[in-house]
Amino acid sequence: MSTHPVDAELASSAAALPRVDRTDVAEARRIAASRVPPRPAGDTGVTVEHHTCRGADDHAVPLRVYRPDRRTAGGVVFHVHGGGFILGDLETSHLRNLEIAREVGATVVSVGYRLAPEWPFPVPLEDVYGGLVWIHEHARELGIDPSLVVLHGVSAGGALATASVLLARDRNGPPVRFLFLASPVLDDRLTTESGMRFTDTPALTRRDVEVCWSAYLGLVERGADDVSAYAAPARSTDLAGLPPAYISVAEFDPLRDEAIDFARSLLAAGVGVEVHLFPGTYHGSSAVRGAAVSERQLAEEIAVLRGVVRSPEGERSDA
Repeated sequence: MSTHPVDAELASSAAALPRVDRTDVAEARRIAASRVPPRPAGDTGVTVEHHTCRGADDHAVPLRVYRPDRRTAGGVVFHVHGGGFILGDLETSHLRNLEIAREVGATVVSVGYRLAPEWPFPVPLEDVYGGLVWIHEHARELGIDPSLVVLHGVSAGGALATASVLLARDRNGPPVRFLFLASPVLDDRLTTESGMRFTDTPALTRRDVEVCWSAYLGLVERGADDVSAYAAPARSTDLAGLPPAYISVAEFDPLRDEAIDFARSLLAAGVGVEVHLFPGTYHGSSAVRGAAVSERQLAEEIAVLRGVVRSPEGERSDA
């Protein structure tokens, strides 16, 4: 059991978390899938559509589009799920994407990128980038303003979202208005204080992160000099020209300090960034509904997204 003083309202949930051996990928995926909450019954106020985009190898990558019945924003939230590069799919964040679409009043697009270790870097990244291109190519069909695209990355999805922004800049690709990162994975080296110390934190430990990075990097050794900045964005020496960002971090998370350090790097490059550390939290603890700190974290996410996806001329309504 973790000895870290997590928030009192999170303690019982933290203690009940299953221990997941990520080296057994099949079993880890089974456990992760078993913890996905059931879909809501009845009208959600959101219409869900299924599409595909193309990866760099012309593979059909699944996309899920969420259209709120009452749309008040012209932008789009492009969601990239977490799972340490090895877990997760379009179901992982389905309920939260419904909430974001409904509460922000904006279209949400989620991408079912291929997973490591079967598909190591750069395949998952190219799948996500293909989704970004697809959104811009289908902006008219989606009824969205292509200048108001928010890349929304959670955990390992944070690495993929950030790297997609770097690719878009370096390839003169589609513009991105804003980067939203929740407890992002950014640095394979794990040399920060939190990365070194948090070996027994709930939900995610240093060892877990090591296993996930090794799976994602494939034949490239984690921590080696030749790890690409498109794989581990914290390695980038040029962050100029990236969109403004919001980064949320959990207090008891091995990823905590690399996210804070990345925010400093963005600031040094002249990129605006807001950082919020939620005290007493652990990786993914916002899923524990009812805890006051979770409700604050989720409400802030909605407020931030709502503020950046509105068209310059103000609110719109498709009601």
